[in-house]
Amino acid sequence: MKRTFNWQLWLGLVLAIVAFGSYFAFFYQFPITRDVPWASFALFAVAIALLVAGWRRAPRKILASIVTVLGLFVAGAFTWIVTTGTKDLPVAESAPAVGQKAPDFTLADTQGRQVSLAGLLGQSNGVVLIFYRGYW
Repeated sequence: MKRTFNWQLWLGLVLAIVAFGSYFAFFYQFPITRDVPWASFALFAVAIALLVAGWRRAPRKILASIVTVLGLFVAGAFTWIVTTGTKDLPVAESAPAVGQKAPDFTLADTQGRQVSLAGLLGQSNGVVLIFYRGYW
């Protein structure tokens, strides 16, 4: 029986490692791929498909299983790092606590007029402040 090189298996492992490294080396620079790493997840999906196809193609499953598990571990570690690793935000010393009155500030509205929190509170019973994380 002639042995052939299982390119799908090895390409899947290399692509999983490239997907892991490319997020921190390249994709992290851009807000659209930093906040939700969709490009890295797409690369991982292709890598996992190649790993599974290579595992199914392998005549001997021991090495193929080790390589496939290693590639899946890389994808799982990346997912764990970007989901749990970004949860710890630094504590701001001067940030108001929950239920505490917000400090007064003045910002421009959509028409360019200056609007202050104190002015809005004087006109109504309350104000809802919404803070967005991300980029526009």
